[in-house]
Amino acid sequence: MAPKGDLVQGTLEMLILKTLALQPMHGFGISVRIEQMSNGIFHVIPGSLFPALNRLEREGRIKGEWRSTENKRRARYYVLTDVGRKALKDEIRTWGRQVDAMARILEA
Repeated sequence: MAPKGDLVQGTLEMLILKTLALQPMHGFGISVRIEQMSNGIFHVIPGSLFPALNRLEREGRIKGEWRSTENKRRARYYVLTDVGRKALKDEIRTWGRQVDAMARILEA
């Protein structure tokens, strides 16, 4: 099994937006989905996740509402807004340029 890794600074919010682009989720579900999509490499701790969710909600990129989970517990579910969708597209484009530049440097 691959060791767990730290997220590159500034990528957590992009990963949250991408996760919510797939479907609305609660915080724990977002954390699990990121870990699944990264094949277990990235583990998002609540101490990082919830401040990021609060920032994204204040910025209007996501919207949260209280609902019941499948287990009949109350949880805050988050959905991507139009502002968040645009921000995600912009961040993916920027990230792509950075990855390409890094690859060029490493191949030199």
